[in-house]
Amino acid sequence: MPPQALTLTQAKEFALQHNPRIQSAGATALAAGSVVKEVRAARLPALSGNVTGADAQHGTILAAGAVQTSSLYTRMASGVVVNQLVTDFGRTADLTKSAELRARAQDTSIETVREGVLLQVEQSYFQALGAQAVERAAQAAVNTREATLRQVRALAESLMRSTLDVRFAEVALSQAQLDLYQAENNATEGLANLAAALGLDHAQAFALSDEPLPAPLDASPDGRIQEALEKRPELTALGFSRDAARAFAQAEGRLKMPTVSLTGVAGAIPAGDPRLPPGYSAAAVNVNIPIFNGGLFSARHREAEQKAAAADADVRDLAIQVSREVNVAWLEANTAFRRLDVTARLVAEANEALRLAQTRYDAGLGSIVELTQAQASQTSAGIQNASAQYDYLNRRAALDFATGVLQ
Repeated sequence: MPPQALTLTQAKEFALQHNPRIQSAGATALAAGSVVKEVRAARLPALSGNVTGADAQHGTILAAGAVQTSSLYTRMASGVVVNQLVTDFGRTADLTKSAELRARAQDTSIETVREGVLLQVEQSYFQALGAQAVERAAQAAVNTREATLRQVRALAESLMRSTLDVRFAEVALSQAQLDLYQAENNATEGLANLAAALGLDHAQAFALSDEPLPAPLDASPDGRIQEALEKRPELTALGFSRDAARAFAQAEGRLKMPTVSLTGVAGAIPAGDPRLPPGYSAAAVNVNIPIFNGGLFSARHREAEQKAAAADADVRDLAIQVSREVNVAWLEANTAFRRLDVTARLVAEANEALRLAQTRYDAGLGSIVELTQAQASQTSAGIQNASAQYDYLNRRAALDFATGVLQ
């Protein structure tokens, strides 16, 4: 089966649809949205139905265990109970606001996971391309060493070169073959890592398309740092979490306020003690005023305030980390970019050195050691040049991730 053609754009689109990390983040965000409805439900009417059957001794009343005034009657009855919170002086509103902010933080965290997946895809893609480029350079080195060995053996058979030259050529070929085997393994491993980044549970062969180099970097990372402080999704999410902690602290501060609620009951008694009417209904207003509970509410308020202060410090700390990450990523990308020109010159110089070494060896002026060293230098230069391009693309992806603009 031929390898499947794959571009970087296709790889990212596939990963966004199939990577389980994104699916998990989406489900978690939906769960956080349900918490908002759970908290808001305290402000809405609560309606419940009851069906009761009882068999009691005639005239019995409750005495032990509590202060009781109601009598027990044999009956079959059904009815409904309605409870409605009138006011808790803003506590439920603050709790709802806190839950909404936490849900927004979780929604923003999806973008953090999304960019993390995209970074993993891009880096795996470029690493696979780089490993394939190194494999091609290693294969070219093997081909060159095989040709050199054939040449040296022919010269040795003509008594124009010694058997020592043959042995040096054989050693050089064996080393090149070992390097090729390692390069082939790295290329296969790179494709396996890419498949995992895409969300596949099995390795798959891909025919990857090359990517052009991005535009040059700015002269300094200052603009990137400011952009990161505005766009990094985890910084935005942590800001929502901090605001949620503040709203929760306000809600905990309102625990000391009274709560006012309405209760209504109505139902029918189709069968039972003859002293009971056929139906019943009642309504009540209840005001709950906290007086003393051992300092529980004040302790909860202080705890929530301290957690809100810690969340605020966490936001400032993350901002510092983001600035450092962008600065380091910019420096690494800039260094990788500077390597591109150097490695290109290195390849040209290594090719010229090999040409001269081959000419000298063919003319009987150079040794086999000189020739094999020139070949090794050319192979090394080719590998470094191939790696430099994809290392730069890797570093640029990391910089875009650190800035919060990876798409």
